[in-house]
Amino acid sequence: GWFKPVMLAIAAVPILLIGAYDTDLAFPIFGTVHIPVLYMALVIFMIVITGNTANSIDVLNGVLSGFMIIAGMALTISLVIVENYNVAAAALPLVMVSLAYYRYHRLQSRIFPGDSGALTLGAMYGTLAIVGGVEVIAAVIILPAILNSFLFLSSTKKIIEFKKTRPTVTMTEEKDVRLESTDDVLAPVTLVRLILAAGPLSESQVARRIFYLGMFSGTLGVLTALFTRINT
Repeated sequence: GWFKPVMLAIAAVPILLIGAYDTDLAFPIFGTVHIPVLYMALVIFMIVITGNTANSIDVLNGVLSGFMIIAGMALTISLVIVENYNVAAAALPLVMVSLAYYRYHRLQSRIFPGDSGALTLGAMYGTLAIVGGVEVIAAVIILPAILNSFLFLSSTKKIIEFKKTRPTVTMTEEKDVRLESTDDVLAPVTLVRLILAAGPLSESQVARRIFYLGMFSGTLGVLTALFTRINT
């Protein structure tokens, strides 16, 4: 429903109140754009997006924590490249917390973050991007998660919970448990469903493919940081 996006929007208000942001938005090719009024809306929008995208990718054991390790490392490297060392240091706890969490969150998971944990990690990532002035870079880094949210929303046309319409089904044959894409035409399109379009996979295989996508987009994010540094 709308409760989580609204609460994330409210969570962005302190950033605006203390002025912990720069109204100059840096692009890798076009340079810097000064948008003082529009940027205030962008702050709220970004916290909502990063929080919800992190929550939307928390679909399998270890995926959220593993993805945030990759995204956090890429963000930290990018902040160092653009010479924002203070925020780079502040980004390290995101990586370390996600790394510690992954130990118990990976298959077979012994702990689960739930909505509150996923939203917190996503909002923290968005806050670091805003304070560090690397909003575009941060968006590139988490493109797989953004794509997942976009596919889900575009296929359902509304904000609903995954549990109401399942995009995958579970195949069980003796000790072999695999996931496959559902044949239900009403089920939402998701990143996991696209990965399974080629055929059934185990949960760990799907998770690895999501991590590979995260590494690819993380590399693109670091390259974006390099181009941004050159053009500013």
